Amino acid sequence: MNAIQPTREEAQPIRQPKRNVPRPKRRLRQRSYQIMALETTVKIGVNLAISAAAISALTQLLPHHWSAQEKLREVRTEVKTAQERVNNLRAEFDNTFDSRQANSIMQQYGNRIPRNQKQIVLTNNTTAAEIKESTP
Repeated sequence: MNAIQPTREEAQPIRQPKRNVPRPKRRLRQRSYQIMALETTVKIGVNLAISAAAISALTQLLPHHWSAQEKLREVRTEVKTAQERVNNLRAEFDNTFDSRQANSIMQQYGNRIPRNQKQIVLTNNTTAAEIKESTP
């Protein structure tokens, strides 16, 4: 019982090398090219649709933009003329309420003339011949 018993080697089935079955590579490649072509076509179609939407939006927005720019130009010219008027009125206001020029302002807006000055009234009774004779 304690004797050494011969080891039994279990017979393993001999594996035969598997034959590689050639795959149909052409079909696979051709199919992948078809898929890539379809994908590219879909991408181009989507890009064309987006481009068409953008162009239509621009054609609708450009006239509005142009009219807004024209209105802006008009408003800017009105502001410019109003600013010039305001500047003139401000200068006139400063001159009118300047205490150093009170006498000259009273002379300008009223009929008061200082006593040391004489009023000169110009009339246009001269003829063209008289003007030529008087000029050197």
